[in-house]
Amino acid sequence: MSQTPRALREALFRETGVLLVTRPAAAAPRPSPGQPGAASGFVSDLPDIFVALRASGEILAFNGHVDLGTGIRTSLAQIVAEELEVEPEAVKMVLGHTEATPNQGPTIASASIQISALPLRRAAAQARAWLVDKAAGGPIDLAALLAGEHVELPLADDVKTRPVDQYRVVGRSAPRVDIPAKATGELTFVHDMRVPGMLHGRVVRPPYAGRDCGDFVGTSLIGVDETSIADVPGVVRIHVEGDFIGVVAEREEQAIEAARRLKVRWKPVPPLPDLNAPEAALRAAPGKRRQLAQTGVTATALDAAAHRIERSYVWPYQMHGSIGPSCALADWTDGRLTIWSGTQNPHVLRIDMARLTGLDEGNIEIVRMEAAGCYGRNCADDVCADAVLLARAVGRPVRVQLSREQEHLWEPKGAAQLMDVRGSADADGALTAYEFVSRYPSNDAPVLALLLTGRVPADPRMLEMGDRTAMPAYAFESLDVACDDTPAIARAAWLRGVSALPNTFAHESFIDEMADRCGADPLAFRLRHLPDIRARELLEALARAAGWREGARGSRGRPDADGLLRGRGVAYARYIHSKFPGFGAAWAAWIVDVEVHPDTGDVRVTRLHVGQDTGMMVNPDGVRHQIHGNVVQSLSRVLREQVRFDASGVASREWGSYPIATFPELPPIHVLLMPRQEESPLGAGESASLPGAPAIANALFDATGVRFTQAPFVPEAVRSACASLLAV
Repeated sequence: MSQTPRALREALFRETGVLLVTRPAAAAPRPSPGQPGAASGFVSDLPDIFVALRASGEILAFNGHVDLGTGIRTSLAQIVAEELEVEPEAVKMVLGHTEATPNQGPTIASASIQISALPLRRAAAQARAWLVDKAAGGPIDLAALLAGEHVELPLADDVKTRPVDQYRVVGRSAPRVDIPAKATGELTFVHDMRVPGMLHGRVVRPPYAGRDCGDFVGTSLIGVDETSIADVPGVVRIHVEGDFIGVVAEREEQAIEAARRLKVRWKPVPPLPDLNAPEAALRAAPGKRRQLAQTGVTATALDAAAHRIERSYVWPYQMHGSIGPSCALADWTDGRLTIWSGTQNPHVLRIDMARLTGLDEGNIEIVRMEAAGCYGRNCADDVCADAVLLARAVGRPVRVQLSREQEHLWEPKGAAQLMDVRGSADADGALTAYEFVSRYPSNDAPVLALLLTGRVPADPRMLEMGDRTAMPAYAFESLDVACDDTPAIARAAWLRGVSALPNTFAHESFIDEMADRCGADPLAFRLRHLPDIRARELLEALARAAGWREGARGSRGRPDADGLLRGRGVAYARYIHSKFPGFGAAWAAWIVDVEVHPDTGDVRVTRLHVGQDTGMMVNPDGVRHQIHGNVVQSLSRVLREQVRFDASGVASREWGSYPIATFPELPPIHVLLMPRQEESPLGAGESASLPGAPAIANALFDATGVRFTQAPFVPEAVRSACASLLAV
């Protein structure tokens, strides 16, 4: 079996000719430098390594986050190279492996460059300082300086790092280091992983697709007829625990056939509320009110206002839609577990696998591999647990891959969301009051096997996650902002933008409508009420780039000579992660132009300008690529994507029932990056997605004269709105 990252970490602590910068750990027995022998049993007590320099010239840097296609492997290498004064290609990044990298939590909230890169920067600077001191004015020659040495430097907090005005690597665009191997087919994705003696597994899921709450979860299986697959060749084992069913076979096609033909009886499943029109279900769900802000008396201000708007905005359930179904490989040997996984959260997954198996975390290694991507929570962790249960059952390595149908049915969806808004302005167009309540039904979607086997209860838990960017960006005299924390209805967790994207849809749709009520240009109205200087400067720069003309209006329901309706919309947002005061991602804004065919309801975005202020950009091209990815995904979510349900659960089983945007539908995308290299770096992974929905909704209003308050803006909804308008 190929060597895993655990062996790399053990080797670094054994060998001479190495300089390590580590995070201090409690004293524990460990191998002596220069001595051969395995370090088995010491792994969980070894310090974290951030930077390792070898006399051979190899430079390794370690970060607990993973690269989901955002390019952090490239950017983190640039940060290390800057402090070590080497070229980025000299640095090899090791990401996400539980036994080789620090536990820096899940890869979420655009935090990799903003937060988890800081100790890496200090570690590299610390290593450089040691080398300079050791060289005593001579050349930095790793072979000479580290010969016979084994140096471990505890990571310090007060390390002097390179001044920004001396940067030569950070801030310079660099090509993504992961792209060549992906483009040539050289990279081994987790789906391609093979080990000696490996078997293939498939799972048979219960009939309550996409639900993880209720006393029927884990208790619905009546029986399995093992004789139904007696004639399928190569079957090694049928494994059943609670509602978990898996089959293992010598070959993959045999496992697929066995899972397809296995006869299983289940108890009837309680019906699910109608989530195809989620507003009613969201209002009916129990919620616990959590006040986020309250200044002044909004009721009094609303009553006295010259202009008052009351709206409800609805966001649908949506999929991550990973282009490849999730896959994992597990090997349980001699009481130790190794899992090859595409997880976004390796260290969290290790905790879950310890809970599933009863093993100590020190005996579980997650080898993080490239997968199909997710930007939130797909089935990557679920399929790991499937592989673990089957590997333990047969005593051999087992690879499990989900089907497309299973991925679509069971991935934790991006939650539906309901936002109720009341707001007002005075006769002079000054904002006076704003009441905002967000309702977001989500939990953390526990690993499915934990629920199906009964190891954790399937209770209707809820997370306080509906409050991201719940505070409006604009200055109101009176403010009342709250979140109704609501338990999950369907299986739901985080999807790019989490609750901030729907909340921004409400905020920016409202402010646009209020501008229209007050007879003001929507951009000028925003600038008037935005207290954030960087936000105003971004909007002003984007307006210049897009050629915004104050007072210009679109078709407003009156077709142009070619029969099409045209409009332009603007929106702004900054993603604020409410759990950490002062922690936020980049500032972002969109200006979009749309064409609407009133007879078909087809909406086409013809031109799109997106601006972002990310502070310092480690790799400007990397930021630009992230923005493009945000825009493409957002266009699809805003114009196409909505999970369909039936009484038993999720009904969107394949791409035909869950359409996504195609390449021919994409408009030219013009990206404006604000020059802020003197500022701190900010997260760029999610922020640019937030303004998408309201910018398009506002452009649709400018084109049709209709306010769209429920996403996605599919042709049927747009056609119906246009027909109603023409009928008046």
